[in-house]
Amino acid sequence: MIRWLGGADDPLPEARLALGRSSDAPGLVAAGGELAPARLAEAYAKGIFPWYSEGQPILWWSPDPRMVLLPAEFKLARSLKKTLRRFAAAGGCELRIDSAFRRVITACATMPREGEPGTWIVPEMIEAYCAWHNEGRAHSFETWIDGELAGGLYGVSLGCMFFGESMFAHRTDASKIALAALVAFCREQGIETIDCQQRTSHLASFGGRELPRVEFLRRLGVALAMPAVADWTYDLRMWRQLGIATGGSVAENAAS
Repeated sequence: MIRWLGGADDPLPEARLALGRSSDAPGLVAAGGELAPARLAEAYAKGIFPWYSEGQPILWWSPDPRMVLLPAEFKLARSLKKTLRRFAAAGGCELRIDSAFRRVITACATMPREGEPGTWIVPEMIEAYCAWHNEGRAHSFETWIDGELAGGLYGVSLGCMFFGESMFAHRTDASKIALAALVAFCREQGIETIDCQQRTSHLASFGGRELPRVEFLRRLGVALAMPAVADWTYDLRMWRQLGIATGGSVAENAAS
């Protein structure tokens, strides 16, 4: 049986109570409730996230296994390393954090994806995460070229863990550049785990792998006990964490 959530005081079940692999909806924990920042904070702290489509109730999930990208295991392809070096050296290329969060999440919602009709980033989801962004929990990593937003990603930060949500690109490799920036930032800040929720071949190509839910929750508990990241500024010198020489050039930071 799945718990139907009532008001804000009705707590989410623990992640271990999610439906099993033999069910019709493996990983489903609960349904209903609301997407207020307080509910989202409760969910993520329990290893649970919302994922549903237009016309459905809010569905809360904790899959087993759980896809993660460990910054220490990030695979930087030779071609992407060349792209990052060109980006660092080129005029008009910038990396920003949180300068256009609503634009990033909206672009993620409207980006066509092969084999995925529609989007799970419904209007209610956009408004909820924008509210969470205003509270300093949700963040965007952005690739800007010649003053235009070319690509990026957004996610959530709790304790010393980053929960990646979605990415988009309007220019070739723009989302990959943002992902590399996130990994470099995580290494700089001591963030050891990026949650990716569910397996995709794209993330696996960067070194993402699956962990048993119990191991993911152990990592989450450790991360939540650590101080939250306080400094959300970024410059290209962090790419030294990926072995990229930038010649001392520094990208403009437009963190809000």
